[in-house]
Amino acid sequence: MIAIAGSKGGCGKTTTALALAKALERAGTRTIAVDTDRQLPNLHTVAGVDREPAVGRSGANEPLTDVAQPIPEDSNARVLPAPLESGSATMQAQLRELSTEAADIVLDCPSGAGPDLADPLGAARVAVVVTTPTDESLTAAAKTIAIARRLETPVAGTVLSGAETVPDRYDERIDVPVLATVPPVDDPLDSSSARDAYDTLADALVSEGHLSEDSTERERPTGRLATGIESLDRTLEGGIAPGSLVAFSAAAASQSELLLYELTSARPTVYLTTERSVDAVARALESTCATVGDPTVKSIGDETPLEDAGRLLADLPNGANLIVDTMDVLERAETTAYVEFLGELADRLETTGSVGYLHCLKGLAEPENRTRTEHAADVVLDLATDRSSPDPNHTLAVPKRRRGPQPATAISLELADGVAVDTSRDIA
Repeated sequence: MIAIAGSKGGCGKTTTALALAKALERAGTRTIAVDTDRQLPNLHTVAGVDREPAVGRSGANEPLTDVAQPIPEDSNARVLPAPLESGSATMQAQLRELSTEAADIVLDCPSGAGPDLADPLGAARVAVVVTTPTDESLTAAAKTIAIARRLETPVAGTVLSGAETVPDRYDERIDVPVLATVPPVDDPLDSSSARDAYDTLADALVSEGHLSEDSTERERPTGRLATGIESLDRTLEGGIAPGSLVAFSAAAASQSELLLYELTSARPTVYLTTERSVDAVARALESTCATVGDPTVKSIGDETPLEDAGRLLADLPNGANLIVDTMDVLERAETTAYVEFLGELADRLETTGSVGYLHCLKGLAEPENRTRTEHAADVVLDLATDRSSPDPNHTLAVPKRRRGPQPATAISLELADGVAVDTSRDIA
């Protein structure tokens, strides 16, 4: 169990507990966020679920993973509201029951340093303390850390809420690391930059071994999805995590479309074309030297591209590939609408356990929203082409990867006759 404790009320503790549950689920763990505040419970309100069933429901024999309510319109992470019965003995018994669940439990602790904090904080395997960057909040966070240590609960670190950077005075007050800084945004649960911060927090907790042994069992496929490109799958240690958004960046004359075609061989694929007609893509697939599958090809119009793409997302099957070729038309849309579309796309990929590949052409006049595409992406693939010799040298790098280790080296590819490792220049 991971306790999320706050330095004081209003520091972002409940939001962090809920956002961490979502981030851990995205990272591949079965997760339940649990409200342990008997006096002022509000996790259910923030999550948008009913007040019941709650922790400690009487007469129920089903596991808590079945009783907990899914977070609406978001992910497979679940929520248990605070117990209806009060009393420390009741809370202790309920926490013991939670510790037997085959899931990672994120405890939303009571605010401050009152006596109600002791039960959830003392039962947790590790604690994370949420604070704002103000002097008052940092001082209160140090007190919360001291309480955790008196209860012999390790403190993994802190989350700085509403902060762009770590304040200079942080080390003067607190002796644990900052695990994530959540920028000041209107709604941290609906912000790509905040989501990145919570993913960073989840990654830190995963890498430090703070998850339960049984928490990686999930209802939908847990393994990585192979791309169909053997050298890339080897570099990525099996492929790409379900639910991932991939930005594939390449120059227009790089033959990058061969990689897109090869991706269709791995699993059912919805191929959305923005510049070529459906017939043109079909002819290219028939004549290509790449290994291809049988993708469903659909066209996005240039008048209402975001609306067209949004409608087509509804047809994405579970465990599939989505390819958008190319992104330029979509990226030229108004920024607010485009960011909203990226959020809808990420949610759809997460819900279906699919992988989305966005073909982003590099050049002198890249769309203004290109940086937002790369920021939203879980993985960035960058194809570079060196034409200084008669035989072009293609290398594929992975400069960004959220759900798994980032490869340190690029792959040298031969694209003339399909997609294969160029062993004459292999630098992988």
